[in-house]
Amino acid sequence: MEEDGGNSLAIPLPEAEALFRKNKAVFLDARDKTLFDEGHIKGAKNLPWYEVDDYFQQVVPGLDREAPVITYCDGESCNLSHELALFLKNMGFVEVRVLVNGWTVWRENNLPIEPSDQ
Repeated sequence: MEEDGGNSLAIPLPEAEALFRKNKAVFLDARDKTLFDEGHIKGAKNLPWYEVDDYFQQVVPGLDREAPVITYCDGESCNLSHELALFLKNMGFVEVRVLVNGWTVWRENNLPIEPSDQ
């Protein structure tokens, strides 16, 4: 994973889960809307990387640029979340991290998802 200022952007699952449980981070799903609608981390917002310009103004105005933001997509080789994280850093977000293979590892650990009827 590419580094940013000497720090890896990757966040370990336990750390991401702790922020989730304390409601201290915003999770941004970088996958397209169809996949997001099929299921996503509970409370996550959809900011599809390939349509970031269309969604950015809908999603970002309510976000605190100082608060932790965790981007994710799915699959070990998915770079969408990484691209989105770098984009957000360039847009002035201070604490942006990437949960690598986020959707899969989140589900495998039985963490809260939506829709929950799956």
